[in-house]
Amino acid sequence: MGPFDSAASSGASSSSSSGSSSSIVTKPQDIDGHLAGAGYKVRSSDLHHVAQRLERLESAMVNSSSEISQLASDAVHYNPSDIASWVDSILSELNPTASLPSDLPDFPDLFSVSNQTAGNVSWTDPRVAAQHQNLAQHQLTVVTAMEEDSGIKLVHMLVTCADSIHRGDFPLAGSLIVEMQSLLSGINTECGIGKVAGYFIDALTRRVFTPHDTTTATTGYEDVLLYHHYYEACPYLKFAHFTANQAILEAFDGHDCVHVIDFNLMHGLQWPALIQALALRPGGPPLLRLTGIGPPSPDGRDSLREIGLRLAELARSVNVRFAFRGVAAARLEDVKPWMLQVSPKETVAVNSIMQLHRLLGNNPSSSAMEMVLGWIRSLNPKIMTVVEQEADHNQTGFLERFTEALFYYSTMFDSLEACCRMPEKALAEMYLQREICNVVSCEGSARVERHEPLVKWRSRLRQAGFRALHLGSNAFKQASMLLTLFSAEGFSIEENEGCLTLGWHSRPLIAASAWQAAPPPDSNANHPFGGIV
Repeated sequence: MGPFDSAASSGASSSSSSGSSSSIVTKPQDIDGHLAGAGYKVRSSDLHHVAQRLERLESAMVNSSSEISQLASDAVHYNPSDIASWVDSILSELNPTASLPSDLPDFPDLFSVSNQTAGNVSWTDPRVAAQHQNLAQHQLTVVTAMEEDSGIKLVHMLVTCADSIHRGDFPLAGSLIVEMQSLLSGINTECGIGKVAGYFIDALTRRVFTPHDTTTATTGYEDVLLYHHYYEACPYLKFAHFTANQAILEAFDGHDCVHVIDFNLMHGLQWPALIQALALRPGGPPLLRLTGIGPPSPDGRDSLREIGLRLAELARSVNVRFAFRGVAAARLEDVKPWMLQVSPKETVAVNSIMQLHRLLGNNPSSSAMEMVLGWIRSLNPKIMTVVEQEADHNQTGFLERFTEALFYYSTMFDSLEACCRMPEKALAEMYLQREICNVVSCEGSARVERHEPLVKWRSRLRQAGFRALHLGSNAFKQASMLLTLFSAEGFSIEENEGCLTLGWHSRPLIAASAWQAAPPPDSNANHPFGGIV
């Protein structure tokens, strides 16, 4: 029995107590008269439509039907149209575009809220007020359930759209994008799947409707601002910097002239901590040279030099001898070893924070990775620190890449919501949005966000002549201490064969590793382990 059946049954019982006949009446006009006499402003010919509407709504309202029936039974003089109006408002007040299933027919406007007293029960009756409070709680439950259903539908449509693009069916993909945009307008896009889906829909829109627009594919000077806010909003970049710094500090132990080559200087955020740590080193600090690589400034300013001057001032204040050199390059593959001016007397550390994946193009210039790793090895660095996204966004098949990106960035945004650092969070989301757009919208040389998991980096670096170094317990402790700065409990640090990963609820999202140039093959005979490392 649905809510309308309960109301009609209770209403018939009430009218019987007031002297009306309880026998079955077969004439429609007599039924209309009895309904009017009982205070119901509805005709018998409309009852079928009202009942059908409410029965369908009942099925959409999860477990709320019993409470609606109870309300209808207690307030026996409620107009059935009032009940229908209330049920409809539950689905429409907070979610107006998805209040009814799409296959429902249009019905007459029978729904008006009455403020009149009905028998001995009025709108101001405490019993009714309590019932309304309970029903408001059910309203939130219903809306949440409907948003979850819409979120599931969005995920299914996103994957279907990606499959259509993968198969070359762009007309279908375009129609799905339009449908998803309509569905998205009815759910919360401030957080959760609504926000993530919105970013992926935007990326798909660019790919389908403006495939030659690669404005978001290039990394320019404007990324520096987003990078800074991403650094402040969540622990991922701090984890990268802290872990790499600890490994570099340990590698520099006992050396008096050290040289750090940073593949992505940005604001120089990583290096104040290392400078201060070197200043406290037993026996005194070494001479520190820092070469920072970064994009050319669009306004002609020498921004790299400005960052170097600030770092030099800090080093001077803690009595660390310091020299800086900036290398402006739009792409890492444009850097040549001679630009770095490395001295044979220096102990060298190469630092790559989320940069090597940009060399993984699937075109003839893909040898850029081999070229860069080759000259890094020729420098014979004491250590090379590598931090990369623990993701697989470099697959050839678009559908597999898209699906992996969808779940990876859903987890990233989930963790970002938990950090709750405003206003940095909004710009940090833009930083991730640019990555999503590049992964989904771009191909060829324009697609630079070619993230690969740790297992592939291990294989690639070993083939290039590097051997892994264990990051050590100090790096683990540093990373664990870092997480205490964030209130969220979902972050976790894991050790993985000498490497460290930072994850959210057991999913690794970023991986840090350390490497060293392996000895030449002809020196294996003198290796204490017979060349096996």
